[in-house]
Amino acid sequence: MTLREVADLIGGWVAPENSEVSVSGVASLADGGEGDISFFGNPKYLPVLKKCRSTAVLVPHGFGEEVGPVRIWVDNPSASFARLLEHFAPEPVKYEPGIHPTAIISPEAKLGQGVRVEAYAVVEAGVEIGDHTIVGAHSFIGERARIGASTHIYPHVTVRERSLIGDRVILHSGVVIGSDGFGYEFRNGRQEKIPQTGIVQVDNDVEIGSNTTVDRARFGRTWIQEGAKLDNLVQIGHNVTIGKHSVICAHVGISGSTRVGSYVTLAGKVGVNGHIEIGDGAIITAMAGVTKSVEPKEVLIGLPARPMKEFKTNFVLLHNIHKLYERVKALETGKNGKRE
Repeated sequence: MTLREVADLIGGWVAPENSEVSVSGVASLADGGEGDISFFGNPKYLPVLKKCRSTAVLVPHGFGEEVGPVRIWVDNPSASFARLLEHFAPEPVKYEPGIHPTAIISPEAKLGQGVRVEAYAVVEAGVEIGDHTIVGAHSFIGERARIGASTHIYPHVTVRERSLIGDRVILHSGVVIGSDGFGYEFRNGRQEKIPQTGIVQVDNDVEIGSNTTVDRARFGRTWIQEGAKLDNLVQIGHNVTIGKHSVICAHVGISGSTRVGSYVTLAGKVGVNGHIEIGDGAIITAMAGVTKSVEPKEVLIGLPARPMKEFKTNFVLLHNIHKLYERVKALETGKNGKRE
């Protein structure tokens, strides 16, 4: 594509003298080379941009630095780059409908039109699968589970009995939906298992990353609501609710019966106590430990998690405590160098 064609596609602007320069691929600022186009959306990456060898770069309106790549000015470099990725990406894999001969499908299962079930997958009795859904190789769908339309279950996924999966859901490899919640009572000198009789409900347009686990409820449901996005290696305990369009990043663990509101962000390695509530729009940063309920739109950091402003203030004070110590020591020391 010429840069003029790129600008037309994403609604950007390029200087006329550069409009016929051509690009043939996309790359990061650090990895770009001749023929690539990159994007610059965060000022902290300016040093990387100045070393960038890409042919062109998407920059925000108002960016005036002289850099090596040809600049294309856009409203949102990241969003515009995403559109270019779609254009330059390889053709998506096409999944033809059909049942692989090695798949095991119960005669009591109901499959919609255009369903694809791949090699060695198992679909148990009473399962209902919606139109155009894909069940990947070696996946297991337990008894009476219901899966909506246009859902993609990648290889080696387990959907346990009675789980409810909505439309257009994506479950990546290694996901386990509906394993038993971690419930025990200590009696007579031993841990006795508490039956986990509930279900997991995953609503429409949810995406769950590889090797993430969502435990079934002790009773009632563990509920992942519409549009929520869970990263790889996330643990969702029994009876947890994740609100609409929340983002749960890698290595987050949420203990049982906690309610996470809508539009919440939990960054990597956040640990959340059980039986608390995280309000809508809250942001909890990486490595935070949440021990009590969180107000809507609150931003927390640290262990235990605390408001960002308080954490930063305390961090600065703690960092400078040695200076205070030296001043107090000097005040307590007499002219002869000995303490009074």
